Amino acid sequence: MIMEIIINIAIFLITAVVFTFVGVATRRKIAESKLNSAENEAKQIIERAKIEAENNKKEEIFKAKEEILSARKDLDDEIRERRGEVQRQETRLIQKEENLEKKLEVVDKKERDLVKKEEELATKRNELKEITNKQMLELQRISGLSSEEAKKRILSELEKTMTAEKAALIREVESKAKEDALKSAREIVGYAIQKCAADHTSETTVSIVSLPNDDMKGRIIGREGRNIKALETLTGIDLIIDDTPEAVVISGFDPLRREVAKIALEKLIEDGRIHPAKIEEMVEKAKEEVENTIKEEGERAVLETGVIGLHPDLVKLIGKLKYRTSYGQNVLNHSIEVSNLARIMADELGLDSKLARRAGLLHDIGKALDHDMEGTHVEIGVDILKKYKENEKVINAVQAHHGDVEPQTIEAVLVQAADAISASRPGARRETLETYIKRLEALENIADSFEGVEKSFAIQAGREIRIIVKPEKISDDQMVLMARDVAKKVEDEMEYPGQIKVNLVRETRVVDYAK
Repeated sequence: MIMEIIINIAIFLITAVVFTFVGVATRRKIAESKLNSAENEAKQIIERAKIEAENNKKEEIFKAKEEILSARKDLDDEIRERRGEVQRQETRLIQKEENLEKKLEVVDKKERDLVKKEEELATKRNELKEITNKQMLELQRISGLSSEEAKKRILSELEKTMTAEKAALIREVESKAKEDALKSAREIVGYAIQKCAADHTSETTVSIVSLPNDDMKGRIIGREGRNIKALETLTGIDLIIDDTPEAVVISGFDPLRREVAKIALEKLIEDGRIHPAKIEEMVEKAKEEVENTIKEEGERAVLETGVIGLHPDLVKLIGKLKYRTSYGQNVLNHSIEVSNLARIMADELGLDSKLARRAGLLHDIGKALDHDMEGTHVEIGVDILKKYKENEKVINAVQAHHGDVEPQTIEAVLVQAADAISASRPGARRETLETYIKRLEALENIADSFEGVEKSFAIQAGREIRIIVKPEKISDDQMVLMARDVAKKVEDEMEYPGQIKVNLVRETRVVDYAK
């Protein structure tokens, strides 16, 4: 029994071993078969890849050959085109060379002809010279004079004849020109004056302010005269309150200050409250009102004369001439009149009327600032016009209207004439008033020349100079010395009737507020 089991186990084991070997062999054959199959497939893939690569290579080579052929064809076309262009240029150059050769032949021919003609001319010139010399010798023999002597005698006789004829002609032309010019000038000037007739009134140095009643005089004077002193100090004028019923006289040589004082006093009378603080306020308002009036007067003058394109600052300076007089004649009215006269004469002569009227209006503009600047009103006016880039012809007319320089245009001459016409009318000017105003200006200039002076005013018709000093610079003791120095300088540099009072004022103020 055990034996059978052992035999069975042995059989089983042998069978298992046999089967194992059989299985391994079978798997190996299968694996080998698959490996062979994979190798075959790989070989096929490689073969196909080689074939495909070969095809692609052939295709790329074909394409490259086609591109090379195409580029070669384009290059051949371009070469043929350039060869054609070169051939055309060669043809043109050959034609030009042929034309140049033909022209050179023509030039050579002309040159030969010219040389031949020059030789002929030289021969004829020599012949003429010989003939002329023979004639000259014959003439000298006949006349008994050399050629130089004959020439001098002929020229001398001709010069005498020409001189006499020229002198007679010049005298005749000058006489006729003078007669015609004088007649035309008289007609033009007369016509201009007729068209530009203007009333002349002389400016004075006083203004009168009407009062509602005589009680107002006491209020204007104020307690211990503080109101009248404040008004005189702020405006630089002299306020005269006398027995004249219901009237106050404002005296001062400067029309601008006089106008400010008049307006301020009228405002104070209308308001009724008169005290130093109110006076100061009204004076400031009056100054603003005068500034507005100056602007309006300038615009009126520009509108009346038809002058356009003036700088606003020049218009204001023209308006300021309303408060300026020259020998008693109002300078603004004088400038307007000169502008109109120059324009009318320019129209009559067919000249530039715009230039004439512009130069006429601006010719005395320097007088608006001659109180404040050094130099004559002509120099100041020229500097102002150059500053505002005015027309050079206008500047020359302004510079030449008193003969300081030569006029460069006829319009400048017309401005001279118009200025003379306007100034020479009967009653237009008064020499004494101008001299008087210049004396007052000189008096103020002397006072202003001292250090520490804030403002100075010539009042009482030039019998008093009131000087406001700066309290921080001038002490009470120094005021005594300054008054003496001013008086001494006035005595040395001025001529005047009677005596002049030198009045120094040193005012200090302290302001505080109750809160």
